[in-house]
Parts: sequence; C-alpha cells; structure tokens
Amino acid sequence: MRILLNILWILFGGFFSALGWWLAGCLWCLSIIGIPVGLQCFKLASISLNPFGKCIRYEGGAVSFLLNVVWFLVSGLPLALGNFLLGAVLCVTIIGIPFGKQFFKIAGLALRPFGAIVERVHVF
Repeated sequence: MRILLNILWILFGGFFSALGWWLAGCLWCLSIIGIPVGLQCFKLASISLNPFGKCIRYEGGAVSFLLNVVWFLVSGLPLALGNFLLGAVLCVTIIGIPFGKQFFKIAGLALRPFGAIVERVHVF
C-alpha cells in the first residue's frame, strides 16, 4: 500500500516538491560555504519523493538552531509556503487529505531541516 501511495504522491505534486528541494540544493552549492546545506537539501528531496511510511524526529543543538535560522531566512520560507499551499489545495477533497497531510509534514521539515532525522515507520 505504501508503494502505491508513493507513486500517486509523485503524480499529485510530490515531484514539484522534490524539484523545489533540488533547486534550493543547487543554489546553495554555488558557494563553498553552502555546500553542506545543499547536500542536506538533496537528502531531503528524497523524502519529498516518497514520504509515506516515514516520520520525522527532531534532535539537534545550537549549531542546528543557527543553521535553521539562516535556512529559514534564505530558503525555508518559500519551500514551506509552496508545500503548505499544495497541502491546502489537496485537503479540499476527502481523497486528497492523506496527500495534504504529507505536504504539511514536508512544509514543517522545510522550516527547520537541520537536526531532523527521517525514520522509516515499520507497520506490522
């Protein structure tokens, strides 16, 4: 079931979410200082392609907080707004609610990606 939902996810806007993460990663990688942030964007693009069956747990300290502040000001707000708007549009219909909830999860991740750990949920 998770595979089917992830395939439908890509068709209903997941590709555009991942495209935003890839674009942000490419722009961050233009400077040497931004390469670690850009690599994190590429990692987080993978959750934008298959979010079902994954949960996000937050850990981190002062460095993660400082990176999240810089991230929010430069790239986080546009990515979060885009994912939030896609989620809101999908939540208009009953069938789109599970997909909208995933967009809201990714919007939260876009606001503070550093210190976030993506884990696979094992459902029996």
